Amino acid sequence: MVLDMIPAAEGQIAAGRFVLRPVRASDAGLIAHHAGDRRVAEATQNIPHPFPPGAAEAYVARAMKHERPGSVWVLDGALTGLSELLGVISLKPMEVKAGQGGQSEVAYWVAPAFWNTGIASEAVRALIAANPLGDRTYFAEVFQDNPGSARVLVNNGFQYLGDAEAFSVARNAVVPTWTYIRKLG
Repeated sequence: MVLDMIPAAEGQIAAGRFVLRPVRASDAGLIAHHAGDRRVAEATQNIPHPFPPGAAEAYVARAMKHERPGSVWVLDGALTGLSELLGVISLKPMEVKAGQGGQSEVAYWVAPAFWNTGIASEAVRALIAANPLGDRTYFAEVFQDNPGSARVLVNNGFQYLGDAEAFSVARNAVVPTWTYIRKLG
């Protein structure tokens, strides 16, 4: 069953077939399972592979206590018969010069079983529409060998900004990236 829009409870963001909701302690097991997949880890800058025991619990604890700058949401499809944890999306506030308004970096990953299904695009679209931190600009960076993530950004109005490099913990290497920008309302 797929609904055009499922209602979001307080603290949630409606995102079509799922909601973006705050992380909860019960998410640790599925986060460990999906983040432990080499394909997921190698598509991110910060997820190690192999995924160490206790890392998911520590990540969840930081997200729940707001010790981490920004906000973290789980893509939860349970209300429409999808998995309770389809992936994770986050905003990390960036340092801003006076008068420029807020800026955040968008980062996301989706469990491989849901790749090429539009889940990531829906999550990014919902986050842009909600703009929970009141930002004026979003940035995002993807590895150049991950054109699917680049398409997610372009399909959501992000514009290519330039090439760069970033260290991937899972790959233990510096990897070429594409950087994107999205001006908000």
